[in-house]
Amino acid sequence: MSTETLLERINDYAHRADPYPLYAELREHGVARQNDGSYLVGTYHEIAALLHDPRISSDVRHRTDPDQARAGATGLPPSFIGVDDPEHDRLRRLAMRPFGPPHSPGRINALHGDIVEIAGELIDGFRGRDRIDLVDDFAYPLPVTVICRLLGVPREDMPELRGWTDAIIASLDRSPGEEPGGRQEAGTAARLAMAQYLGALADRRRADPADDMISELVHDDGPEGRLAQPELMTTLTLLMIAGHETTVNLITNGMLTLLRQPDALERLRREPELMPSAVEELLRYEPPVQMLPQRTPLTDIEVGGVTVPEGAPLYLMLASGNRDPLRFEEPDRFDPARRDNEHFGFGSGVHSCFGAPLARVEAQVALAELLRRLETPRLVADPPPYRHSPILRGPRHLLIEGTALADAGT
Repeated sequence: MSTETLLERINDYAHRADPYPLYAELREHGVARQNDGSYLVGTYHEIAALLHDPRISSDVRHRTDPDQARAGATGLPPSFIGVDDPEHDRLRRLAMRPFGPPHSPGRINALHGDIVEIAGELIDGFRGRDRIDLVDDFAYPLPVTVICRLLGVPREDMPELRGWTDAIIASLDRSPGEEPGGRQEAGTAARLAMAQYLGALADRRRADPADDMISELVHDDGPEGRLAQPELMTTLTLLMIAGHETTVNLITNGMLTLLRQPDALERLRREPELMPSAVEELLRYEPPVQMLPQRTPLTDIEVGGVTVPEGAPLYLMLASGNRDPLRFEEPDRFDPARRDNEHFGFGSGVHSCFGAPLARVEAQVALAELLRRLETPRLVADPPPYRHSPILRGPRHLLIEGTALADAGT
């Protein structure tokens, strides 16, 4: 089959459960031009180079795709992941001040106890049930509760935030043969509604500060000043979505992988000290973010012997690079003790994932508590039903039965 249809086939929901044969096909060519004039890059070293290449723009305003342009038409500025330096650097540094080092070095570590407590309470809720949906009952409420607590979002508003998030993520679906206009418009409306909600919450924190990240952002008098209100709204929207959405997939993909590989699951039970390494391997083996869509070359560039013209949409297929045999030994094997594991699970370069430290802690705690307390978990269906998005790939539901519980204190 022609490599010019690879993106179409990857986007096709029929391949969502197992896109890896398509990524292997892509790696055979390294770089593949598509029928729509875009280019896919699937090999590790080429992706790594492009992620650090200042000639490759992440600025959404350089994109030529009308669907992408419509998706961003909220009247608000793009978030820092959608702009280039120096604007990106300024916005990211301002957002980082209340989140992590050097200004707030203990914030993530201080959440560890809360994350353990939330995970334990959620697992306690499994009692008396012979079947659970790991997504709805655990993998979603854990990170969304954490990010709401971190930002200072009232818990009672979580259902409304989930509705907006679902619409925004659905707008990323580019399944072949489907008209994207309705999803794009719904996603844009949801993004604007979430931004307005978070902007109003920030206004309340200006008048009545609390011990949360939004209060710190609106009262930060650092040397560069504060974020302007429109910048604050888009930054908070990004933190809200990215702060839980990819972690849901990381936890769910992780548990699915372990249930499919009982030897690895039992090893982690025997050697819980391997969990940090196992989470890194899960980020390589089943990354929650499969690709970075539509980077834009600012000039003609050569990638793997192929000239990609200025302005052509460029897709960096992170999940393909993570399984490149030229970089990783036995890349299709899950090894919870793998060394030399410099994966693309959180991207790389200046746009590497802002929330990676929090996601790592959440995944380590979540999987450790599940393995400790679920004694006989079994998959109800394999493969499970997947979410539609080819970018943020993970099961929509993951039904598990036989979940006899250990005591919380054991």
